Amino acid sequence: MPQRDQRSSDADAAPAPLMTKRQITLVLVGLMIAMFLSSISQTVVGTSMRTIADDLKGLELQVWVVTAFLIVSTIVTPIYGKLSDIFGRRPLFLIAIVLFLVGSIACSFSQDMVQLAAFRALQGLGAGGLMSLPMTIIADVLNPRERAKYQGYFLAVFGVSSILGPLIGGVLAGTDEILFLEGWRWVFLFNLPIGIAAVWMVFHYLHLPAHHERVKIDWWGAALLVMGVVPLLLVAEQGREWGWGSTAAIACYAVGALGIALFIIVESRMGDAALIPLHLFRSSTFSMATLLGVLTGFGMFAAMMMIPFVLQIVHGMNPTEAGFATLPMILGLMIASIGSGQIIGRTGRYRLFPVIGFGVMAVGYGVLVTLQFDSPLWTLLLAQLFIGLGLGQLMQTLTIASQNAVRAKDLGVATSAATFFRQLGGTTGVAVAFSLLYARLPQTLEDAFGRRDLRAQLEAAAQDPQVVADPDNARILDVLQQPQQIGSALNNDSSFLNTADPRLAAPFLDGFNTAATGPFWVGLAAVAVAFVLAIFFKAPPLRQKSAMEEALDDRARVAQLKADASTPGTYGPPVTTAPIPVVDARGPRRR
Repeated sequence: MPQRDQRSSDADAAPAPLMTKRQITLVLVGLMIAMFLSSISQTVVGTSMRTIADDLKGLELQVWVVTAFLIVSTIVTPIYGKLSDIFGRRPLFLIAIVLFLVGSIACSFSQDMVQLAAFRALQGLGAGGLMSLPMTIIADVLNPRERAKYQGYFLAVFGVSSILGPLIGGVLAGTDEILFLEGWRWVFLFNLPIGIAAVWMVFHYLHLPAHHERVKIDWWGAALLVMGVVPLLLVAEQGREWGWGSTAAIACYAVGALGIALFIIVESRMGDAALIPLHLFRSSTFSMATLLGVLTGFGMFAAMMMIPFVLQIVHGMNPTEAGFATLPMILGLMIASIGSGQIIGRTGRYRLFPVIGFGVMAVGYGVLVTLQFDSPLWTLLLAQLFIGLGLGQLMQTLTIASQNAVRAKDLGVATSAATFFRQLGGTTGVAVAFSLLYARLPQTLEDAFGRRDLRAQLEAAAQDPQVVADPDNARILDVLQQPQQIGSALNNDSSFLNTADPRLAAPFLDGFNTAATGPFWVGLAAVAVAFVLAIFFKAPPLRQKSAMEEALDDRARVAQLKADASTPGTYGPPVTTAPIPVVDARGPRRR
């Protein structure tokens, strides 16, 4: 059997490294640029949103700008993951970047808040791929321990973008005009050079071995996912205006429930070709990591979107100052993400990080719910630090746990599903936070104007001739002369508080701060539930090979099975965990 022995010898030879260290480094740099593009777009818009909303006369519609982006990016995330498993990561990643850049250009030419929301949705079509595919590609080229180290650096990139984003957004939004365009429009246009660099890096250096399978594309699953998720998110945002028991709200409940039920039925019949294969949830680790990811997204986005508003309205900061004031959260996230990544890389253990992370986040939210409008700024900064330290221990740990719980062939869909559910939690968190804020605001403003101490100060200021004569107080005095409109005074334009006498502004600040504590209480409840669940989180040992290595091993094993099956005189498939009996003319022997 000389030919067969030669084949066996070749199969047992140690394979050459799939990618050199230089190739891996270049790929990671390209991924970091793309992730920087995605993450900075969210933070730069968050800080400048008040200026944009005031300029486009639609502060109460700003939630649509945020929610439209999050809804679309959330919906398309699992689609990117599944298609990348079928057609390869590189083409899908390039499509995502280009779509994102087209949406950015369109956003810069918006003439009202409705247009801006629509173009942000277009931008979200690309952002869905930019959010999930980098983590999938990292898992392709690195084993879990090495992955933990590098994912910590990726979260550090997120942290850097979160630092620069508010600062850039503040500077651009605070500039009246740049090259014949309003300053805030450059919040979207400055993405272009970064995006072009990302396209160049990915196109030239991201070359992964692709294994294209002839499988069905789950278009019905994608359509039913939209049908199930979007109505529920819409009613979460609009329920306060429609009425939670209104005809429109009930219709959304019914359509959403029907869509989710049909989605589950279709996914169960699609098997491995499903958009989100249900067999993934047979793993208790994947299921728990997914649930914790939803609660992480809820707590993260509720805080990240609400705190800039508190800083600007309650503490009177401009966008640039608010950007600097978010540094504690970002620094906490960077420190915790890099530190936890290094520990996981060295020890291979990660079970305790979700417990500690949610516990630290709960402390941060506990500080937020106690804040008053006249509380010192350092208390809000401290709360942000705790939330950042908690998030840094959660995001990469839960992603690694999800990836470690599935087969290499399901890596793309599993990673995108984890991102999808985290984004779903974030989208829900934003919708609930702002809906609750504006639902409570009329009552909290009425209560604030009913406080005797604040009322006495306001009346004294209103009777002061110098205050009345100061043109900076003209707008707030006009608002105060129409008591029936005070409840909605902050819905469209809150800029009149910037220059107003502190005694005149105090009831507005107190009312807004009290309204903001409602979303913070909801965030605290979500984090507390997650903390309890994390105690029961099971964390299997990390695997030793990258997904790409495992996939190639699987294909080699299948090829060996076919080769053995086609060789006369062999019995059954080879078993890799024990010596394989081989039978030839001389009788059974071992190899």
